[in-house]
Amino acid sequence: MTTASGGSAGRWALAAVSATVFCVQLDAFALNLALPGIGRDLGVAGGGLQWVVSGYLLAAGALMAGAGRLGDLYGRRRLLTAGLVVFGVASLVCALAPSLPVLVGARVVQGAGGAMAMPAGLALLTNACPPGARARFMGRALGIGGVATVCGPYVGGMLTEAVSWRAVCWLNVPLALVAVVCAARTGESRDTTAPASVDAAGLVTATGALAALAVLVDRGQLWGWTSGRSAMALALTVGLGVVFVRHERATAHPLVDLALFGNRRFVALTAAGAAANAATVVVLFVVPLALQGQWRLSANGAGVAFLAPAAAMALAGPVAGRIRTADAV
Repeated sequence: MTTASGGSAGRWALAAVSATVFCVQLDAFALNLALPGIGRDLGVAGGGLQWVVSGYLLAAGALMAGAGRLGDLYGRRRLLTAGLVVFGVASLVCALAPSLPVLVGARVVQGAGGAMAMPAGLALLTNACPPGARARFMGRALGIGGVATVCGPYVGGMLTEAVSWRAVCWLNVPLALVAVVCAARTGESRDTTAPASVDAAGLVTATGALAALAVLVDRGQLWGWTSGRSAMALALTVGLGVVFVRHERATAHPLVDLALFGNRRFVALTAAGAAANAATVVVLFVVPLALQGQWRLSANGAGVAFLAPAAAMALAGPVAGRIRTADAV
């Protein structure tokens, strides 16, 4: 059972989560087109610049699974607020970064803050809004996230050309502050049936496996898929994954209920969602660079190419929220 509230708390939760999703998704891709400008500004070049984007995505992807469980246990509003504070402070450090190592480190912390805030915020919204409006509210929040995802290259390119790549980081600071203020107007929410302790072993092995897999996917082509480093990352992914599954089967209070994977509908939807997200990341990561490179468009011009997909995603979220779903089986 979870504690919940409704009415105005649901609207404040929607505002907080919408701002959070916008920040986290926008930041994932807004600096793609700014990498050449960052290199010139900080006096660096080469593959190290790619970690400005990769570091953020790796931290966010690897830590998100465990963060959701912590929100259930310690309070979703509390974790959402903590994640937003971490995200906002890290954004400030990014905006003031004097060197590439400082910028990459701050981006990793940004990703960690986003990983804390996203699942906690979505769970808070689910429990704060009236039952009949949950799908609609969720659709609105995710629709805004879709806009931010596809508009990231455009916003990053526009701000980089008009002001500086640092303006992208500055933008996050007031947005995170607004989200914190909105979150403070909602009620706390937690899973009252959750055990009092966290499955630490499951959390560590799951996070490690996800991190190793993310590094393999991100660096595999650069290293060579048959290289020693790729083989080591694959071995870590498989090894930690096996340890995680064995531990979850044996522990009394697992981090993940493995029985869910016996539900074909759950597996199909999860696989489809993962494939869709992976395709989106690839498109938003590769296409902007190709437009700037092979097609020789400016950063702003390359970003404009994503305005039509952004409009489609803006409409898709609210529409999806109105679709009636069959009862779960």
